[in-house]
Amino acid sequence: MHPAVILRILGLLLMVYSSTMLIPAMVALIYDDGGERQFFFAFAITLISGLLCWLPVQNRKQDLRVRDGFVVVVLFWTVLGCYGAIPFMLGNEPHMDVADAVFESISGLTTTGATVISDIDNLPKSILFYRQQMQWLGGMGIIVLAVAILPMLGIGGMQLYRAEAPGPVKDNKLTPRITETAKALWYIYVSLTITCALAYWMCGMDLFDAISHSFSTVAIGGFSTHNESIGYFDSAAIELITVLFMLLAGINFGLHFVAWRRRSISSYFTDPEFRFYITILFSISVLVFFGLMIANDYDDPLLAARHALFESVSIGTTTGYAVADFSAWHPMLATALIMGSFVGACAGSTGGGIKAIRVFLMFKQGLREIRRLIHPNAVMIIKLSNKAVPDRVIEAVWGFFGIYLISFCVLFLAMLATGMDFITGFSAVAACLNNLGPGIGDVALHYGEISDTAKWILCFAMLLGRLEIFTLLVLFTPMFWRH
Repeated sequence: MHPAVILRILGLLLMVYSSTMLIPAMVALIYDDGGERQFFFAFAITLISGLLCWLPVQNRKQDLRVRDGFVVVVLFWTVLGCYGAIPFMLGNEPHMDVADAVFESISGLTTTGATVISDIDNLPKSILFYRQQMQWLGGMGIIVLAVAILPMLGIGGMQLYRAEAPGPVKDNKLTPRITETAKALWYIYVSLTITCALAYWMCGMDLFDAISHSFSTVAIGGFSTHNESIGYFDSAAIELITVLFMLLAGINFGLHFVAWRRRSISSYFTDPEFRFYITILFSISVLVFFGLMIANDYDDPLLAARHALFESVSIGTTTGYAVADFSAWHPMLATALIMGSFVGACAGSTGGGIKAIRVFLMFKQGLREIRRLIHPNAVMIIKLSNKAVPDRVIEAVWGFFGIYLISFCVLFLAMLATGMDFITGFSAVAACLNNLGPGIGDVALHYGEISDTAKWILCFAMLLGRLEIFTLLVLFTPMFWRH
């Protein structure tokens, strides 16, 4: 462990992040909403803090070890969540206490989309933009952005990338150099964002809403600039664009890179995770549609299909946008949607949840065990794309699932201990651990009415989900700190 090197990197990352505070400050000046002061103060506080961390250890340039990478990733997401809360605490509208501000900040950076704000429509434009920007920065992973920059400052980043990158196999790189990998991911990310913003604008959103919603759509974040979310626009075209880009953002970005490099979309349809991901979302959409029709919630089948598709993709990809209050639907449908968020998006995407590839591998492993009951002496190999999956990967997937389930149970019991009812507690933990956002019960619209203790527990759940359990929990093991 190299504390000086960790402190140096943390200082540099804080200084880089401080510059992002200036963008909403500019928005405040453009719209004259009076919010520039809080962002300039937040910029100064974050920059000075970064300098104080960096200056004493600026010449310590040792290579990072794997353990150092884990500490930097966890520290950075935690510290950044705290510094990101400063504008919320300094502003007059909204003016939040520490628990609310940190909750909103961590929710944005982890792309969860859970909010404590009840009246979003009346927020200043600068705050609205800041919330969307946090999700956009957190979507691809601020650590990956840092990996593209830090090598120019003399810091290697492979350990950071492996600690932050999602998915069951973390050693795969799109390009031979980690810097080029990070740049490739960001080129794809930025391209999708620009395309999404243009599509929104052409379909009727004003420029501010188009840019803001493109940020949270591609980040699979779910924050909106309106109380009614995407339902505010009441536009089939906008809903279709949103569904398309939620689907794209939920796909492994490695597939986007391969498709772009080969100038062919065939790589998508040959990928087993992509096919499983689309099948799950389609199946949930069909289930919800027939459920809505049987329950007579909609007289118009076309409107029922529209809302079923949108909500299924939004919840299934862990985005959290809404065109209808799904918590008011039949309890079976609302629960099915929440359960779908446990599967989540693909590994290597901006989505949350367990990830489609892990669920797919567990399904194949389950089938193998059933076949072994019939043929106990047979040698059966699990394959993906005609390649054998090592047993070590299968073990890691089941280990992840076990820890995920245990974490959920512990957090759920903790929420019940705060006095929360069963339905609200279950959905709140599911929504935050899966980085989904909206729940059912008392957290269907916002999280502003729950206790501060519950908010801190859910902040931990959001970080746990964003860092995919092991990255955070490994710091709580005695073995990690042994020399």
